[in-house]
This record gives sequence, structure tokens and C-alpha cells, in this order.
Amino acid sequence: MIEVIFEKTGLPEDVLQVRESPAPEPKPHEVQIQVKARNINPSDLMFIRGRYGIQPDLPSSAGFEAAGIVSKSDADGKVPVGTRVMFTAQGTNMGTWREYITLPAKQVITMPEEMSFEVACQAFVNPVTAVAMVNKSELKSGDWLLLTAGASAFGKFAIQVAKSKGIKVACTVRHDEQKKHLTDLGADLVINTEKEDLKKAISEVVPEGVSAVFDAVGGDLAAEALTCIKQFGKMYVFGVLSGKPMPLKTGLMIFKEITVEGFWLSSILQRISNEDRAKLYKETQAFLMDEDSKVEVEATFPLAEVKAAIAAYNKPGRNGKILLLS
Repeated sequence: MIEVIFEKTGLPEDVLQVRESPAPEPKPHEVQIQVKARNINPSDLMFIRGRYGIQPDLPSSAGFEAAGIVSKSDADGKVPVGTRVMFTAQGTNMGTWREYITLPAKQVITMPEEMSFEVACQAFVNPVTAVAMVNKSELKSGDWLLLTAGASAFGKFAIQVAKSKGIKVACTVRHDEQKKHLTDLGADLVINTEKEDLKKAISEVVPEGVSAVFDAVGGDLAAEALTCIKQFGKMYVFGVLSGKPMPLKTGLMIFKEITVEGFWLSSILQRISNEDRAKLYKETQAFLMDEDSKVEVEATFPLAEVKAAIAAYNKPGRNGKILLLS
């Protein structure tokens, strides 16, 4: 089989290798899956660079999220051969950027019949995070939410999830051509922070400030977003796309009594009950299968062309996900 590995951490375009390897054989409690589609996420690239919360055990394979077909069942036959499944490999020693993977049978989720592999391979990291964060924020209909990196895959899912609950959404972008795209998805206010002052743009529409911020960027933009929060508001920090720490404005936090809280989906999924996890997945699947939901794909590449896929991923102004197919 083909798999993508790295023997040292670094920029993906420098350290990733494509090689032929034997397909892994499942243990009695595991299934073997023929992987059909994989999603490239920021967490994948951070993992390859050694900058993620989970560190690679080198040499390591790459990729956290995918969908495929069960090619060998577990010993108890809980997940039969031919079952279409979606899954995440976070917390395992095996990545999804390979043609075959083995995982515990309890870790895979059967795909709805009408769901494509291209959608299913995006069904964990971003949409589950979006649903979980909106639920955790306890925002009500009419409340304002500010998203940094609004044109990211997460941002687009979060816009749609929030709008389905009547929440008003403001978001930041860096390219004017992304404004109409996000407005069409349901955003109420889109601000190009390369040209506009974020605080001024927010205060003109929401003088009292937004109720919550979901920040994926960190750095100065996160600090600026913090100034847009109203009294007793919250900021949920779940990414650092800028690669820079957020300079906290202590006075704002004190006098507005603002809460800044980290959010890591992997940790949360491990802590919540099986019932709550199943409920979260069910809500996310219902959202993805809704005829009004948009799941965007910019381009697809064969697994062996992973470096070309990453070059496409890094293209400025990209409006959809980059997928690796086999």
C-alpha cells in the first residue's frame, strides 16, 4: 500500500515522504479500513511540524480524519466487511494518509447511506468542533458571535451552525473576494482586517459588543477581537494559525469581566459520556445532511500527490477543502 510518512518534524513540503508499505493487519478488536478520502486540516500540518498538542512518535504517518470501507471485520463482527465508515485517528499511532488503516471497531462511525466519502472525511474535526463550540457557548437567538478566520473550513461550518440557531455572526477575512462568499453562507457582517479596523467595524453594528468570540488565529488579531467583546462575554481559543501568542489586554478582562477559555475537541470527546458523544455526532450528522448545509471542496488529489495537495492548501484565498483520494 501507499502511505505518507515523515522521519523528522518540519514543513510538510520538506519532510513528507510517499512510500510503499505492507497493509496493517487488524487485532481481534480492530477493523481494517480501505481509506477512500482524507481531509487536510491545520491540525495535520501542525502535527507534522511538531507544534500540536499530540507529539509524533517518529517515524510517523500523518493525517487525523478520513472515510473509507471496512475491508476486514473485527473478530466479533460488530462492523462487517463492506461497511462505509468515517473516523478520526487522533490519539493513535497510525495516520489516515495511507491506503489502509486499522482502528478499534468502537472508534468508527457508520456513514449515512446518502453521504459521500468527500463529505464524510470532513465530518469530524471542523463540523463537530463547530457544533460543540456553539453549544458550549450557550449563545441565544439574537446574540452576536465573532469568528476570526471566517473563511476557514471551521468558520464556514460555524457560520451555518450559528445561523441555524438564530445567532448573528460577524467574521474576519483577509481578502475582499471572500466577503460575498461568507455573506451568502449567512454571515451578517464580514470584515477584511487587512483594510478595516475590526473594533470600529464591530462597534458600528453592535455598539455593546459581541457576546462571544471563537478565535483560531491568535496573535494581534485575537487581541483586537478581545476588545470587541461585551461585558461578561467569552472568548474561546481553539487555534493559533498566526503561530503567535495572543497579547492579553488585562484591563479589558478585569473591567469587562471577560473569560478567555481554551477549547480542544480531542480532550473534550474523551471526557464526555458515551451518550453525550453520540448526541453530538448525531446533531453534527443531521447538520451535514441538511439540504441547506454547504460542505465545500476546492480540489482533490491522489494520495501520492500529497505535496501538490499541500501547495493547493496553502494557496491564499482558497474557498474549499483540499482532499486526498484513493
